[in-house]
Amino acid sequence: MQTQKTLGIIKPDAVEKSHIGEILDRIEKNGLCIIAMKMKTLSQAEAAEFYDIHKERPFFNDLVSFMSSGPVVIMALEGVDAVHRYRQIMGATNPQNAAPGTIRADFAESIDHNAVHGSDSTETAARELKFFFNEDEICPRLVTQDRH
Repeated sequence: MQTQKTLGIIKPDAVEKSHIGEILDRIEKNGLCIIAMKMKTLSQAEAAEFYDIHKERPFFNDLVSFMSSGPVVIMALEGVDAVHRYRQIMGATNPQNAAPGTIRADFAESIDHNAVHGSDSTETAARELKFFFNEDEICPRLVTQDRH
């Protein structure tokens, strides 16, 4: 397994309910390093551009409204098999299908308000990381072994 970078977002519902610390703790305890992080409220234009891949889907406008409804925490994560590992930590998109102990099982309200976002591939991760972070904002750590 190789070291990868991926993007994670703590969505407005989880931020509003003060779950930031618990989510960050789970990420780190599962062997991922937080190598960049910022909190901001996305404009509707930023949310629409970021989720452009879904623009033809019926949920697009609701997603854009939700993601721009309050602050989010945006993270660059690094670790062995980071994309897959973070997706396991998050759990299924629909929290009713998420495994016990995952972020979405414990903190998400619904499929629409599901607490966190994570890149679905290394290619997507590269694009999403560039959307939110400049190279000089990311402080990579060399992960020489699996910390999990």
